[in-house]
Amino acid sequence: MKNEWRVLGAVCALVIGIYAYMAQSGPLEPQGPDAADTYYNLLVRGFRAGRLSLEKDVPPAFTRLADPYDPTANARFRLGPDSLHDLSYYKSKLYVYWGITPALILFWPFVALTGGYLLQTQAVVIFCAVGFLAGVGLLRAIWRRYFTEVSVGVIAACALALGLASGVPLLLPRSAYNEVAISCGYMLTMLALGAIWCALHQPARRWQWLAVASAAYGLAVGARPSLLFGAPMLLAPVAQAWPERRKIRALLLAATGPITLIGLGLMLYNDLRFDNPFEFGTHYQLAEVRSVTRQYFSLHYFWFNFRVYFLEPARWSARFPFVHEIARPPTPAGYGRAESPFGVLTNIPLVWLSLAVPLAWRGRSDQAVSILRWFVMAVVLFGICALPLLFFESAIIRYEVDFLPALLLLAVVGVLGLERVRAGRPVWRRVARWGWSLLLVFSVAFTLLASVGYYAFVYNDLGNSALLNGGVQEAIRLYGRALRLNPDYAEAHYNLGNALAQAGRVREAIAHYEQALRTNPDYVEAHVNLGNTLLRAGNVQEAVGEYEQALRVNPDYAEAHSNLGAIYQRMGKLPEAVAQYEQALRIKPDYVEAHLNLGLALEKLGRTPEAIEHYQQALKLRPDFAPARNALARLQAGQ
Repeated sequence: MKNEWRVLGAVCALVIGIYAYMAQSGPLEPQGPDAADTYYNLLVRGFRAGRLSLEKDVPPAFTRLADPYDPTANARFRLGPDSLHDLSYYKSKLYVYWGITPALILFWPFVALTGGYLLQTQAVVIFCAVGFLAGVGLLRAIWRRYFTEVSVGVIAACALALGLASGVPLLLPRSAYNEVAISCGYMLTMLALGAIWCALHQPARRWQWLAVASAAYGLAVGARPSLLFGAPMLLAPVAQAWPERRKIRALLLAATGPITLIGLGLMLYNDLRFDNPFEFGTHYQLAEVRSVTRQYFSLHYFWFNFRVYFLEPARWSARFPFVHEIARPPTPAGYGRAESPFGVLTNIPLVWLSLAVPLAWRGRSDQAVSILRWFVMAVVLFGICALPLLFFESAIIRYEVDFLPALLLLAVVGVLGLERVRAGRPVWRRVARWGWSLLLVFSVAFTLLASVGYYAFVYNDLGNSALLNGGVQEAIRLYGRALRLNPDYAEAHYNLGNALAQAGRVREAIAHYEQALRTNPDYVEAHVNLGNTLLRAGNVQEAVGEYEQALRVNPDYAEAHSNLGAIYQRMGKLPEAVAQYEQALRIKPDYVEAHLNLGLALEKLGRTPEAIEHYQQALKLRPDFAPARNALARLQAGQ
């Protein structure tokens, strides 16, 4: 027994140590010791002040925007010093659209007990560590009850799989407030599964354990609303007790009561914030796309999401970290973004051993088989929570933590079943052990290498934040770190080109734009900014070629039309310039700079009343837009 605890304790210490080492702040996390201005702590500060909104002032200039949800208009507020990115804005107040649970169970108690504030990075490590320990505790309970013939070394290997192949390490490179909610949901889900295990195996206290499971899972839904679809797992102990026909009502109440009360509380919370019990704030989100009219769920997204979450293999190379993003299939119309997802069936092959779960009850008594089957059924029912992800308009690597730990839990039960069935056949047992060991090593190695590769995305993200806050040299350094990890990262080349152009290093900027286009020839923004930089270097015809190439890829790219109009205007081709500006405004009517430039071109053509209209329109869209105000004042003074 002592040896068992030593081995499992060493594995747990190793995994949690890796979590702590890997954890890194996201771009919205303060880099200093003061964590009071992180989103979850701003939420707690709001609660302590007696309100549901964040303790954060809305910039006055932001409130004057004609459309605060326009990503172009609000970019300087989202990603600049004001840091409003990914917050929800409604009736002049700011909210978080991610779940309330982390604030209630960790951030607020921490402030109340210590008087200080917890960094979101620390919260992610805590949630991941507790969720992992809950999974190991569940693994040990399964082992000691049903698989005592299996060695502690096999259990240690399974514990490593639960900690390092479950996708949890993928949350750590970018521990922002999104990852706080996901890791909290993971922890509470594992605790709920542990309570369900106890409910199935302790009939005398079944309803108490079931109530604990229901409360834990209700709080998990409070962190990640999409987990609601896995709630049918709470009915497994009720179904197990159904033949007894006793205390069924009490069990149903225990299974549904706490989660229902928590759900009603969430609906009230939403209604008080957004005047809609079913609105979590996603439609009022300040993001890189306009969320108010966004179609978040569609049947058309199913096949694309299924492929990237379950089937698509990663690309491998001889260059560290060896693992690179999948070759993305064509995205459906209206789809948002795919942020480094990978197919779990092709890249975490250990999950295939979940098909070996039936071996776990071979040769057992009917009672033991029944209980074990009901637990496996609970885990399978929880897997339904993956369903909303398949209809969602984005596929993001961190979302895989919603369902991958459950698949890994089934896989380790399959491993234990293989070990037990082959216990009396040493040769076959050795062959099976080599087989699942190779799958386990590959799965763990892939997850860790993919996590290292994900740092490239994080450094790129941090570089964007530094650049928008005026730290050009810091941004160049961070983009360089991203490219050292992934030299073929087109977006990092593009962003580094932008930073170098701001620093006046034009030739280097052009080289990085060209590298981005070698990796992704249809990168419209890279064509446009390469054109801008070539124009700055005096290569007018080459710049025209880049704008035209951008329009061949995307004829409705307003910025390319506007920039092409600027070149025509500079060359004295005013009618052609007017045509390009008008096309840009047909595509994007709220394009402030195009209104200004069209006004200037019309003014030179002697069409003064029309020029005035466009200057006025620019000021209506952006009241503090000085160039339009100056041009309008000049014309009015002349009149």
